[in-house]
Amino acid sequence: MAPIMFGALVLFLLLGYPVAFSLAANGLIFGLVGIGLGLFEPKFLQALPERVYGTMNNEVLLAVPFFTFMGLILERSGMAEDLLDTIGQVFGSIRGGLAYAVIFVGALLAATTGVVAASVISMGLISLPIMLRYGYDRRVASGVIAASGTLAQIIPPSLVLIVMADQLNRSVGDMYEGAFVPGLLLAGLYALYIFFISTIFPSAAPGLPLEAQTLRDPDQKTVPSQVLGAVAAAGFAYLIATGSLPQLTAGLIPGVANMALWGVVAFVLLFFVMSGTAKLLTPSLFIVLALSIFGGILLMTETGVKFGADYVVLTMSATVGLAFVVAAINRVFRLGLLSKLAEQVVFVMVPPLALIFLVLGTIFIGVATPTEGGAMGSLGAVILAFARGRLKFDLMRQATYSTAKLSAFVLFILLGARVFSLTFYGVDGHKWVEELLVSLPGGQMGFLIAVNALVFVLAFFLDYFELAFIIIPLLGPAADKLGIDLIWFGVMLAVNMQTSFMHPPFGFALFFLRSVAAKVPYVDRVTGKMMEPVTTGQIYWGAVPFVCIQLVMVALIILFPGMVTHYKSGGVQLDQQQIQQQFENLSPGLEAPPPPPLDFGPSR
Repeated sequence: MAPIMFGALVLFLLLGYPVAFSLAANGLIFGLVGIGLGLFEPKFLQALPERVYGTMNNEVLLAVPFFTFMGLILERSGMAEDLLDTIGQVFGSIRGGLAYAVIFVGALLAATTGVVAASVISMGLISLPIMLRYGYDRRVASGVIAASGTLAQIIPPSLVLIVMADQLNRSVGDMYEGAFVPGLLLAGLYALYIFFISTIFPSAAPGLPLEAQTLRDPDQKTVPSQVLGAVAAAGFAYLIATGSLPQLTAGLIPGVANMALWGVVAFVLLFFVMSGTAKLLTPSLFIVLALSIFGGILLMTETGVKFGADYVVLTMSATVGLAFVVAAINRVFRLGLLSKLAEQVVFVMVPPLALIFLVLGTIFIGVATPTEGGAMGSLGAVILAFARGRLKFDLMRQATYSTAKLSAFVLFILLGARVFSLTFYGVDGHKWVEELLVSLPGGQMGFLIAVNALVFVLAFFLDYFELAFIIIPLLGPAADKLGIDLIWFGVMLAVNMQTSFMHPPFGFALFFLRSVAAKVPYVDRVTGKMMEPVTTGQIYWGAVPFVCIQLVMVALIILFPGMVTHYKSGGVQLDQQQIQQQFENLSPGLEAPPPPPLDFGPSR
């Protein structure tokens, strides 16, 4: 009965019925059929009310409305506009600079908003017209915007990671910490692709002309900056050659691959220095960065914090905090230590990074749970919107309505999944799936290849929430039986499920971009030229290379599990010998005299 039940669910979904009602109806109908055929015991349905109340009392899922509300407030607070404008000026002078800026801002928005729609729509409205204005290939521009927006599903605080942790019965904090490094590495792979495209096809991603660099100081000298940049690159290369920096990431990516990674980082740093981006590196900013890097390494060695998500967040927060102090003193006393662009970068970067530390930093260092971190993030987003003068009643009403709508959507799918799983487990469907997956040839590797292929194909038709609620509960027990770490397994599948946003023809990120991209010819408001629209085919073809990059990231997670399993290094390590000694001290030895008999007084 279990295979027929699963096939009927697929049929319902292909017919276009809502997922929540398809799941619930399938569970109830087959439950009644099973009772009639004697294959399903009615007492299973008596557990249904308890399942429903248990779902609604799940405090972990409270993080979903908190992070959704935070993202929607930040989307309308103007933070994305400031970030894209300023970071675009930083990278704009080099080939592919605007694309790098989109990737960088996409990662920042992912670590603050956690909502794909907010990131894609914001960057599509702001960056796409500018990229088209200065001659970017439409496929490259649309692909990098859609892909950077999907980083919100793998970089914490991602909503899908919350659901994934709940379905796998694992800690959301561990899931966040395990996904942080793969998320940053995925953004780095996007940037590496843009580097190759801009090198091989320079016309596909040109740099900004001088007249478009509005934050550039007219009397700015680039030679001293390049000298400082060369010194910084040399110091960086020395730390790599001596093994100081590779030692930090040896637990994430061991062996030759670790040295190769740092070699690529050094090459990219040298490229940016020689390409003119070092104009930001004034002597004062150079000193700030040097002190921050030294402080970060000292923090790691003195406190024992391992290189991972918590280390990155803490050192990044310390760096930006120190830079903010220098920039504030420079502006108040008009010392002229920072260039106009460098000062603007510092002030624009502080709000999102402060919010990242408020949310992720408190979770990683164990001060707050993910639900509490989401509550603090929501309050921080409201304060940030108020400080920018954007906090209006209409904004709060729209954000609250959208949050309630998405939360109800998630809750109803989860309730439907509970009804379906109740019947599916009652007819031993979980045993059927587990035996089917465990018996695949190739052991763990065969299981991983088959599961990733299945999720990739299903992502063409199902949303990531639907995949998390329907597929993950079936795959988790089989993975656990094979001895696979479920946090690592969940992060790997989360990267794979990310492709559901980029799959033509049903990718949601592509639909979001299509809704804001020009559909008809228009006159550019700056140049006055007639611009051609962006076709749907160009958006689809632009997404294909980034889907391939996401699959490469899945392969890297399989090859280098340490980039996820580093979350274990932050846990409490128990000394089994000391525990055994304490138990022996509590129990009397064999030579100890027996206790005296109990005296109940004279008997009557």
